[in-house]
Formats: sequence, structure tokens, C-alpha cells
Amino acid sequence: MTCVTGQSLVQQLPAVPFYCPVPPARHPSVAALNDRTVRWMLKQRLDTDEHQLKRLAVCDFGGLTASTMPYGALERLSLMARFHAVLFSLDDGVCDEAETTADRLAQETSRIMRAVEAPTARAFGDSPHTAALRRLRLEAERFASARQLRRLTEAMRVYTSGLVWEASWRRNPELPSLDDYITLWMRAIGMAPSTAMIEVVGGFSVADEDMQDPRIRALTEITWTLVSWDNDLYSRNKELERAGDNLNLIDVLCQEHGVEPRRALVRVVAMRDRVMVLFQRLAAQVLKEADNDLRRYIKGLGQFVRGHLDWASICPRYTVRSGPRARPGGWWKQQPADDSLEPLPIPTISWWWDQLAR
Repeated sequence: MTCVTGQSLVQQLPAVPFYCPVPPARHPSVAALNDRTVRWMLKQRLDTDEHQLKRLAVCDFGGLTASTMPYGALERLSLMARFHAVLFSLDDGVCDEAETTADRLAQETSRIMRAVEAPTARAFGDSPHTAALRRLRLEAERFASARQLRRLTEAMRVYTSGLVWEASWRRNPELPSLDDYITLWMRAIGMAPSTAMIEVVGGFSVADEDMQDPRIRALTEITWTLVSWDNDLYSRNKELERAGDNLNLIDVLCQEHGVEPRRALVRVVAMRDRVMVLFQRLAAQVLKEADNDLRRYIKGLGQFVRGHLDWASICPRYTVRSGPRARPGGWWKQQPADDSLEPLPIPTISWWWDQLAR
């Protein structure tokens, strides 16, 4: 069992402000985007529970997509918003709140991956999520090159492997180590397919050699990690209330260091801010020599971090009636809690700092 007592685990932690110096932006077609996404989602019947369908309908997938990718044409943005709707539904209905086992999820995600790999193959008995992702993969061919489709397929493989790993821990009375949790959650959060879609939505193409550059790989993983840690910070109260779920960075840190949740919260915020500072410094270095397409990708990564926070700040999905509220204007802060450029002592991510020019 974790070092956190049952009483502490249900304790609502205070809302914390976020440090993110990336300027906000939003696509002007956000209302139309959300409306068409909700109508499409309801037609797919991704969930049979009416209460869950209503919850998904007010998640503002159009707002999420318009804030994280404000540069895209409406048809490309619609494809991305539909991906968001399916992945959120999969997360809620199949992963987090369905008490699924890792072996069942392995079967479901394997079918999903086959639909993404070979979307034209005839399939019998597709689940609603598999069928929807098959259709989206086919639709992506209208906008994506063969190279981009390959990247999307590999990104989906990263994501689905993370879901199975996550499910294995949800059935475990222990919590994973900090190192394992960070690796797990950057995969299971679903950011790999989201960042793979940046160039598709934006209508540009990054060279393979640039994508394989360790600095670009680091920036991409940092983006996945910032979004996953930000999600843990603002969603923990909701997850505890709805699902009794303590698979969260704060609670993992409690176990790792033997501290109570409020102290762990302070440490997590400092860790998160140090990673945000690293992103800004490394991105600035790479942008000095990047071509136009790579510049657009790197700026797209930063916009995703910022847009995700803008969306979460008003999304009713994360409202907890009994939980603490951020003060008016208190969602943001101007300075990081930790601006050190020294690596965090976490083996799975410490290599990111090695990419900085000294």
C-alpha cells in the first residue's frame, strides 16, 4: 500500500497557478468546430451510458483543438477534434473508470492498432472506438503524406502500449516508482498521436532527420510530459472524487519520498516548472538554426502546452463541487518555482538536459 493514508488520499488539494510563458491563441472557428465535433461524436455511439455521453458533450473538444492548434484549416482541425473526442471517450469508458484489466485492454488496443495499420481491411465486430479510429485513420489520408501516416501509426502504438501499462497498475495495490510513472504517463496521456498531428493539421512536413534529432525528440517528450503533469495537477481532485484514483504524480511522489500530499504538491510544481524552463531554453536554441517547417513544429509543441492549459482552466470536466477553486486570475503565474537548468534526478528524463548547448 502507498505511504499516503486513506484519509489523506481523499483530501482535496489547493488549486495551483501554472507557469507557461507561451502566448495564448485560439482559432476563430472554435464554436463551429465544437458543434460539428459533438454531433459527430454522438453519432458514433462511443458510450452507451447517457450520463457519460452528456459529460463528453460538454468537454469542449472544439475548444481544446482550437487552443492547442490555432493555425489549422477547419477541415483538418475537425479531424483532430474527432481524434480528441474518441481518445477521451476511450480513456473514460474503457480505461480509467471501467475497471478493465490489462489483458482485456491489450486485446482492445491490439484491435485498435490493427485498424490504424490496415484501415481498409474488412473487420467484423469492431468496438465503437475501434470503428471510429478506423474511420479517422482513413480520413487522415486526405491530408497526410505517407511519412506522416507512418508517424501517426507509430504514435498510436506508443499511446496504446501506455494504456496497457497504466491498466496493469490500476489493478495493483502499490503505486509505480517515480521513474516508471513518468514514462508510463507521458505515453498513456495520448500526447504522442496529438503531436504527430501537428504537421498534418498545420499543412507542413518535418524532415525525418529533424524528427530524429535528439533535441527534437527531447522537446517532443517534454511536451508530452508537461501536458501529463499539468493534467495531474488540475485533475487529481476530480479523479479521487469520481474514481477513487490515486495513480497521480503527486501520490507517486508521496510514496517515493515519504511525504504528505501538500508537501508533494510543492515538489511537483517545482519539477514541472523546471521542465517548462528547459523547454523554453532548448526550443530557443533549436529555433536559431531550424528551417521553416521545423520552426512551425517546435512552436506547435509550445502552443499545445499553452492551449491545453487554457482549455483546462474553463472545462467543466474538471470541476469538483467540493474542491477548492483557483482565485480569479489565479490560474497563471509570472515566474517559475524552479528555474534551474540542472537535470532533475530522474533517470528516464535526465537526458533531456544533455541536449542544451552549454
